[in-house]
Amino acid sequence: MAKLSTNTGQSIEAVSARASGPWREAWRTFRRNRLALAGLIIIVFFILLAFLAPYISPYDYKEQVLTDRLQAPSAEHWFGTDDLGRDVFSRVLHGARISLWVGFFSVIGSIIAGALLGLVAGFYGKWADMLISRLFDILLAFPGILLAIAIVAILGPSLQNALLAIAIVNIPTYGRLVRSRVLSLRQEEFITSARTLGANNMRILFRHILPNSLTPLIVQGTLGIGTAIIEAAALGFLGMGAQPPDPEWGKMLSDSRQFLQKAPWTLIFPGLSIMLTVLGFNLLGDGLRDTLDPKMVK
Repeated sequence: MAKLSTNTGQSIEAVSARASGPWREAWRTFRRNRLALAGLIIIVFFILLAFLAPYISPYDYKEQVLTDRLQAPSAEHWFGTDDLGRDVFSRVLHGARISLWVGFFSVIGSIIAGALLGLVAGFYGKWADMLISRLFDILLAFPGILLAIAIVAILGPSLQNALLAIAIVNIPTYGRLVRSRVLSLRQEEFITSARTLGANNMRILFRHILPNSLTPLIVQGTLGIGTAIIEAAALGFLGMGAQPPDPEWGKMLSDSRQFLQKAPWTLIFPGLSIMLTVLGFNLLGDGLRDTLDPKMVK
């Protein structure tokens, strides 16, 4: 009986430990943030639209029916048609694929490049830190959208070049974040212990320092996706992003601006899509910051 009680007690402790793990606790905290949950729902909704766009679009987003041009929203065309008779609803659905693709992959590229540069600058210091920090200062000396425009102007207008430009512009944000984190971690006792046990620099960087720098990167990256989507829309609005007939939301706004009074629906629905998507990422990023940052008051 005593043995049974002991085993039962150990089982209860094990279950309790699993139930109160750091990720479960973070999820509980996150669920209590209704705005963050709303942001997550918005993002999941647009991601589902992007994946299902080829299957749920009522029309081909490239199909032009000039006899149906600038029709108001109706049962046949839920979001109306544009100046070439294309279904706006279908184009908004496929535009979600482009905008989310640019947002996610430009941020992933920025995080990878920025994290590597930040690790080197913060860990090795001296001339490496000075050189990389000056590079960050140069990039930050230019307004982000102007630097992106300059890069696309040099490389040529296209969606891929717009993605590359957005990634380059945002590298200093993540690089400086990781650098500051490395500077605070490299003198910690667990780093000293790892070095004493014979761990080399690469193992210390990627086994100990980088994993402990992921939390601020996740938060900043989530917020950065919304910013990247706005920057992609701005480049598309200027004709330097996605090229016709690709239905990028910013390009749709640019093509429809002359019909603001005659056919406002051609601007309203792409504009609302941009606003809601960016809002979703901002709400989710704020919620992750509140959940993952131990210094925040719960």
